[in-house]
Amino acid sequence: MIRELGAYLLFLRAMFANPVPWRMFIARVFKECLQIGIDSLFIVCIISIFMGGATCIQLSSQLKSPFIGKDFIGLAVRNMTISELAPTVIGIVFAGKVGSSIASELGSMRISEQIDALEMMGVNSSNYLVFPKIIATVCMYPLLVIIAMFLSIYGGFLTCKFLTSISGEAYIHGLRNAFDFYDVQVALYKGVAYGFLVSSIAAFQGFNTRGGALDVGQSSTKAVTNSCIAILIADLFLVYVCFSHRI
Repeated sequence: MIRELGAYLLFLRAMFANPVPWRMFIARVFKECLQIGIDSLFIVCIISIFMGGATCIQLSSQLKSPFIGKDFIGLAVRNMTISELAPTVIGIVFAGKVGSSIASELGSMRISEQIDALEMMGVNSSNYLVFPKIIATVCMYPLLVIIAMFLSIYGGFLTCKFLTSISGEAYIHGLRNAFDFYDVQVALYKGVAYGFLVSSIAAFQGFNTRGGALDVGQSSTKAVTNSCIAILIADLFLVYVCFSHRI
């Protein structure tokens, strides 16, 4: 494990050596932004809407105390969505979709010797292939988190209005109650961190694939597994660092 961590850090350092021309790099970043961000938008929207709706129904079914107002549902859905559901749950889904795609793409290029051909031509393959993916993921995933937060809260509103006995006005009143923008900032910090972890870990696994087509699948599976573990560890660390002053 220590050896693999060291290889991962050396892999990240190698991306900054002998960079490709700036215009070529920017073009690849925009291409990766479209591939990573836009192609992930549909699955993020669907999961977010139903995640907010399911959270609202579960909270409504357990709201039995007469001392708790109906507007508590809106407050709880908002806090759960911003703090954990949007950045972390969507991050795990994102790791499964984007992480496996990055690992498979780079793994296929490695076993077909395309990466070796780039290196023979004097191109820093990690800077040309990997660095744009990391930049694009770090830029696009926080935007997906913002969309997920909005749609999850809105999905909770629609569910609350049409499928529960709680009025939409009470839900909206709960959304506005004791709102702290710092929670949104922390969610965006998580988005940047998770985007970096997913893309860099997946690229590392795919870039170091050896063997044949079976090994590409194994690298993809390992990339998703390691990315999910890294997200959960980073989640605990970031929550403690960002909210330790409230404990």
